[in-house]
Amino acid sequence: MIKINEVVIVEGKYDKIKLSSIIDATIITTDGFGIFKNKEKQKLIKRLADERGILILTDSDSAGFVIRGFLKGIVDNDKIRHAYIPDLYGKEKRKTQVSAEGKLGVEGVKTEIIEESLRKAGVECKKEENKKTIKKSDLYSDGFYGVDNCNEKRLKLQKRLDLPENMNANLLLEMINVFLSYDEYKEIVKELEE
Repeated sequence: MIKINEVVIVEGKYDKIKLSSIIDATIITTDGFGIFKNKEKQKLIKRLADERGILILTDSDSAGFVIRGFLKGIVDNDKIRHAYIPDLYGKEKRKTQVSAEGKLGVEGVKTEIIEESLRKAGVECKKEENKKTIKKSDLYSDGFYGVDNCNEKRLKLQKRLDLPENMNANLLLEMINVFLSYDEYKEIVKELEE
């Protein structure tokens, strides 16, 4: 597993699944062209870029470059790193036919190609200092997951952290670990209980 400090931005859920087996990083999807209208996700990506920087890894087709260009327009260039996969032609296993341009996307290329793309991008791979992370069990014990009224309480936490409302518990957990230390999280929990 390659540990990446930046938040990685990909187009879709299958790209995220593929990368999750290769890298240890926070991975956010644009939901394809859905990013153009999703103001909450745009705001989240800007915030993530300010906090950690982002690494954009979209498909090498024209749609991927349009999405990449859009992201470049909403985030400061000094907070973006770009990784490119080469033009490779074929069909992803899950699809019944080739894409419009006939190129493989992130989900369809070999692991070695993605690793090489990351190296070429000069990705800074950092070892995480022994930082205490917030775990799903913390969300449970603090009433944000798996208990009565957890949705209402989780919405309060998301509002307090200025995060989009429609996050599930897993994505919320990732974002909490990006933006807060364990102690900061516990302070906010106390604050919300008052």
